[in-house]
Amino acid sequence: MTEFFLHAGSSLPMHRHPHEQTGYLVKGRLRMRIGEEAFTAEPGDSWCIGSNIDHGAEALKDSVAVEVFSPVRKEYLP
Repeated sequence: MTEFFLHAGSSLPMHRHPHEQTGYLVKGRLRMRIGEEAFTAEPGDSWCIGSNIDHGAEALKDSVAVEVFSPVRKEYLP
């Protein structure tokens, strides 16, 4: 489980990885793209991203998201 802080105007370019990913937006606003679907996430919204699915996001406001990866992403461990 990882907590991400994104400043308004920052973006996560489209990418993919073998990990399944589930996220929850705590605060802020994100414009997200998962596969062919694009949507705006508001606080309280969540998403699921399957393994090897292209995805990316743009922070429309300063944002905090919590995400869980399976299997664990060892590069995110302390």
